Amino acid sequence: MVKSLTSEVEVDIYDIIFKRKSIRKYNNSPLDESVLTQISEEINNLTPLYDDIKIDVKIISGDDVKLRGMKQAPHYLAIFSEKKEGYLTNIGFMLQQIDLLFSASGIGSCWQGIPSPKGHVIKSSDLKFIILIAFGMPTEPLYREDTSEFKRKSLENITDIKDANELLEPVRLAPSAINNQPWFFTGTKDMIQACTNKPNFLKSVFVNKYIPIDVGIAIYHLKVSAEHFKKTTTIMFNKNETTPKGCNYLATLKLDNEW
Repeated sequence: MVKSLTSEVEVDIYDIIFKRKSIRKYNNSPLDESVLTQISEEINNLTPLYDDIKIDVKIISGDDVKLRGMKQAPHYLAIFSEKKEGYLTNIGFMLQQIDLLFSASGIGSCWQGIPSPKGHVIKSSDLKFIILIAFGMPTEPLYREDTSEFKRKSLENITDIKDANELLEPVRLAPSAINNQPWFFTGTKDMIQACTNKPNFLKSVFVNKYIPIDVGIAIYHLKVSAEHFKKTTTIMFNKNETTPKGCNYLATLKLDNEW
């Protein structure tokens, strides 16, 4: 459970996964300063996937963004990172925490791969610019009415783990660039390996940069799901893990407590 940014109500993030959607139409009125202050505090408390990678997240306005044909939002998170092994997966894992919190708080948001910050924003950080997240009050429905509205691969196409449908359904519903879903989860219900799939040539032109980010998002959804089922999660990194052909290993989630 998390406390909403816009009220004192507590919301179950697990439930939000089943109705969250990417919002592209916003009321351009800015959020209250008190809400922006709470967002800044939440950003400072995000849980990293890798403890040793520096990140910098700035709240900027729509006027600070080169839209490149996309609709403007009143606010954006500009995400910067130290460039180290695992840095993109780390960004996906960390920032999906705030993305789901936005949705739980009645705030619309959307990962933005096409727009970029203007030069003065880029120069304001010593780290590498990675990606933007748009956010603000939506002028379209915030939630899906039913999971049938998700356009996603079947579970059989994202995992070979048996008897884990409930656990992995939130992973299946995770957002990704052009809805590519470049992940595959293998192993057992108690020791799950998160991997990436190599896209076809046409997709790779558009999504190669975002694949590790997308898998980081999916790993966070898996963590939320496991904790919903009262499992303690430990995330480990073992490059010697054996994975299916065509899959690149990223991380292992160990789930404690018996089913």
